[in-house]
Amino acid sequence: MLWREIGVLLTDSRSLTDAGSTLFFALRSERNDGHRFVKPLYEQGVRAFVVEEMPEGFEEAYPGAVIVRVSDALGALQAVGKSVREGMSRGEVVAITGSRGKTTLKEWIFQLMEPLAEMVRSPRSYNSQIGVPLSLWRIGKETDLAIIEAGISQVGEMSRLSRVIAPDTVIITNIGEEHSEGFSDKSEKACEKALLAGGERVKKIIYCADDEMIVSSVRKYREGKDIWDWSRKDSDARVYVSEVEWMDSGEATVHYECGGCKGSVRFPATAESDIENGCNALAFMLSEGLEMDKIADRFKELKPVGTRLDVSEGVNGCSLIYDSYTSDFSSLGPALDFMRRRPTQGLTPTVILSDLRHEGGDENVYEKIAALLHATGIRRVIGIGEALYRHRDEFDENGEFYRTTEDFLREKSTSDFSEEIILLKGAPDYGFGRIREMLEARTHETVLEVNLDAIVRNFNYFRSFLPSSTGLIAMVKASGYGAGSLEIAKSLQDAGAAYLAVAVLDEGIDLRRNGITMPIMVMNPKVVNYRQMFANRLEPEIYSREMLEDVIREARKNGIEGYPIHIKLDTGMHRMGFIESELPALMDRLRGQSQVVAKTVFSHLATADCPDMDDYTELQLSRFKQYTDYMQSHYDKPILRHVLNSAGILRYPEHHYDFARLGIGLYGVRTLPAEMEGELATVSSLRTVIIAIREWAAGETVGYGRRGVLKRPSRIATIPIGYADGMNRHFGRGAISVKVNGKDAPTVGNICMDACMIDVTDIDCKVGDAVEIFGAEADVQRLADVLDTIPYEVLTSVSPRVKRIYYRE
Repeated sequence: MLWREIGVLLTDSRSLTDAGSTLFFALRSERNDGHRFVKPLYEQGVRAFVVEEMPEGFEEAYPGAVIVRVSDALGALQAVGKSVREGMSRGEVVAITGSRGKTTLKEWIFQLMEPLAEMVRSPRSYNSQIGVPLSLWRIGKETDLAIIEAGISQVGEMSRLSRVIAPDTVIITNIGEEHSEGFSDKSEKACEKALLAGGERVKKIIYCADDEMIVSSVRKYREGKDIWDWSRKDSDARVYVSEVEWMDSGEATVHYECGGCKGSVRFPATAESDIENGCNALAFMLSEGLEMDKIADRFKELKPVGTRLDVSEGVNGCSLIYDSYTSDFSSLGPALDFMRRRPTQGLTPTVILSDLRHEGGDENVYEKIAALLHATGIRRVIGIGEALYRHRDEFDENGEFYRTTEDFLREKSTSDFSEEIILLKGAPDYGFGRIREMLEARTHETVLEVNLDAIVRNFNYFRSFLPSSTGLIAMVKASGYGAGSLEIAKSLQDAGAAYLAVAVLDEGIDLRRNGITMPIMVMNPKVVNYRQMFANRLEPEIYSREMLEDVIREARKNGIEGYPIHIKLDTGMHRMGFIESELPALMDRLRGQSQVVAKTVFSHLATADCPDMDDYTELQLSRFKQYTDYMQSHYDKPILRHVLNSAGILRYPEHHYDFARLGIGLYGVRTLPAEMEGELATVSSLRTVIIAIREWAAGETVGYGRRGVLKRPSRIATIPIGYADGMNRHFGRGAISVKVNGKDAPTVGNICMDACMIDVTDIDCKVGDAVEIFGAEADVQRLADVLDTIPYEVLTSVSPRVKRIYYRE
């Protein structure tokens, strides 16, 4: 019997670091099968596997490997996590569930309790059916407190997680709209989440008593439990929050009463969600029996939790990843994994790292960091901080070390960085924002923020309407509808898109040059360089006999056989495509040659987003079936079909065929009435800042042509965005309002090339405050309405000179 010591549980082959100590679980999902990666991982040195199906000839093909066959690989992974939890000889397991705030609350409890207990917690948001057992794997013999997130997306998941986690304490943060696709309504979701509180080992439940849905869902589990509810309304709650005092410093003081005693805590807070997280953390600290003075002292040490990974263009051909999450060893691995999953050809991997915040007492942690960076293939390491400087001998000879951020900035300049992908990860005290400013390619105050998690949420929302056998073709044409196609393509490649679709050949070539390997369809390929098309495996749309002949001729010249093409039909759009009378000649030509193969056939729906024109949509769908049935009956190879767009996926899912094309819905823009289309996640937010504020008397005029006439004494702010950035001149003279600190600020006067003016007379604001042109608070549709156009035009009009920042939560 072969035995191996296991240190790493692996479920994704792309995250492999230490092959010798890895146990790989070959998980199956609707769109993937982990068994495909057993052989490649074995070739990379992995020798321990959990599978549902034994590899063919495994005894001869996998010498020295330990291969365990089970009926359910995910169940086996969860059983491993459960066994680690059951082996916890002391301490407490805290499970956090809810719709929002789980990660921030987890990190705040970690910051508050870290000096008081030996702790572990879920890395980032490892809260799924897979993430929970991976989190439990971190529990050690000395662990006093384990904080585990539990997230669900459909009915039936929480009961399974509850058995695996077996928590002693449960905290329920809130019940919102996030990840609601798998539930009939919020009440069902609340009841599913509350199952966590019904576990056999649960002794303590913490929640907000002002949330009636949570109160109702946990009522059946209260008996015999230690209930720590908190309220801002009911003085009879276990913790009564009597007052919240907001500070100009970006902090808040919460005054509370508990057990007949009064206390207060001060912590970072700029929104109501911060107060909710703070109060849940306060209730937990009180439930642990800590004295109020001690709790107040610990709250003073709280730091804001950055939950974003930003990706932006760097100087001298660099790509910059800025990680504002907590800087400790447990968060370094996921950040490196994120970096490795963003393939950028020709860029050398570099990490700039500060001393670790929480684990400074573990002298061995820097040896672990050095080993992890080496295993991940990091070529250049720059360490900043006394501890890293002291342990510099642990690292490879290519390491550079500085005692302070100031030392680094004195020694280094932009010319010291070129053609690198740089992970910038520093604890808040080190001010790595200054390094970010130095390394970013553009410092324009106006930015387009692109939420990559929102892209994935929208992708999964539309996918939920289709059977698992139907692939999604994700449209990233027009530079990802203005958001930038490369980072979006990387996220969609991870999310499981079947195809990417671009408009022109150059867009596809750019994606290939930057590491995108998945199939790419070119929708409007006016090809002038067929060799590049063939070399980059870009599959063209064919919409005419002339174009078909061109591709066949060029394929023959280049010695190519069986090259995939995509046939476009005109079923009623009357833009491009083969019509019914052309189909016999088309099929004769396809059968009479071997250079190209019709991979798919498709058409565009002209009115899927117009419910009053359903008769026409149904006519197109009928024609599509008729035309494609004919094509399939006259071809000796299978032809896959797709006709649905974003609106069609929601309204006509029965016509799913083999693929569906997801366009504007992917980017969070609704094309149907709210009752027909769920709440989509906002992807792109165009933001800028106030750079000047002046007060002017009534009667003064603002801007070119004196078109902004003030009718009252006014405060006028200037923001650095103009028509050269995509701020259309028709938006001037009060045609639109932008958002400043949550309030509407109308434009004043004409829009300039690089700036415009807004009226902030009734808004409490200052120079440097953020301004949202469109985004979560300011729907892009309102801008489109002013221009009598559609959101597509507004999104794609954002100038390339506006810096794009991509982030994940």
